[in-house]
Amino acid sequence: MIALLVAPGAAPVFAPDPVWLPLVLAAVLFADALFSLRPPRFIRDCLDGVRFPREWWWVLVVVKLLATVGLVVGTWVPGIGAAASVGVVAYFLCAVVAHLRARFLGSAFWLNCLGMLALSIVVLVVAYLR
Repeated sequence: MIALLVAPGAAPVFAPDPVWLPLVLAAVLFADALFSLRPPRFIRDCLDGVRFPREWWWVLVVVKLLATVGLVVGTWVPGIGAAASVGVVAYFLCAVVAHLRARFLGSAFWLNCLGMLALSIVVLVVAYLR
């Protein structure tokens, strides 16, 4: 079933259930964005490993912060969280592709990249597509 919130006379829209699950993902993404402001070595090594240009690293911080805001706002405004959740899954799918193309398949790929993709998919499926 798809999670829907239907107000009288309104079109159905996506609402998270349970609400706490997208908030967990938002907290993890927010922490990741904060780490990315001054990336520690493991993040620098990962971004360099996939050959992501350093002059574009700031974009990843913006994307993670926007996703965080979308997931949080989505707890009050149905539909926003679902869209943000889809965006987060797409972001980490792109990260997987970047790792595969660069053949950068160390622990950062298996733990961080695939771990975040798995968490993102769980949130999308459990909170929005049940």
